[in-house]
Amino acid sequence: MRVVAEPVLLDFLSMLGQDSSQDADEQEFIMAMYKTLEETRTEGHAAGRANSVLTMLRVRGIAVPDAVRERILAEQDLQRLEQWLEKASVAMSIGDVIESPN
Repeated sequence: MRVVAEPVLLDFLSMLGQDSSQDADEQEFIMAMYKTLEETRTEGHAAGRANSVLTMLRVRGIAVPDAVRERILAEQDLQRLEQWLEKASVAMSIGDVIESPN
């Protein structure tokens, strides 16, 4: 769904951005839409990367407890997810990938 909706929203926002007769409320709406789109895009990237971490662990035969799975899926920091993916590619256990929560 996101793949279909994103280009349409971008086109819509582009058209709105070209209208010079916008009042302050319309400009605020457009900025809110851009922010929402960026947040959605970031969440989508994080979800994809989290799924990559879980896939790597699965194909390597590393068991992932439910609590750790939830933690991976909830992570929004793309850099941390990338680090976990790199670690998962050579890990022998889930402990080699995910540090214990403090």
